[in-house]
Amino acid sequence: QVQLVESGGGLVQAGGSLRLSCVASGRTFSPYNMAWFRQAPGKEREFVAAINWSSGSTDYADSVKGRFTISRDNAKNTVYLQMNSLKPEDTAVYYCAARARAFPYYREYVNQYAYDYWGQGTQVTVSS
Repeated sequence: QVQLVESGGGLVQAGGSLRLSCVASGRTFSPYNMAWFRQAPGKEREFVAAINWSSGSTDYADSVKGRFTISRDNAKNTVYLQMNSLKPEDTAVYYCAARARAFPYYREYVNQYAYDYWGQGTQVTVSS
């Protein structure tokens, strides 16, 4: 069983930065893809960013492009989300997710239901 543990959330002023981390533990960890999703109060969970574990290729939601950067450290089984120029609308619980196998459809990585493992979430609050 794989466990994902997020950290790095907190309270920050608009325009500030935060770096989230997600560490994977458990049996031999070699995912196909990892991603960050977020869920604001009263809203559905939404895709933020994804990274292919072997190639390192990335993709982002339009709302965070140019401000957020996803990266990974394979040796540490860790994925990061660097968040810059934060806005109040970025306030949400941020979740890390992992998928073990290749996706069957194009851009399926934006679909939360395509992931096998989830972390418990970390709160990010951006004040105006």
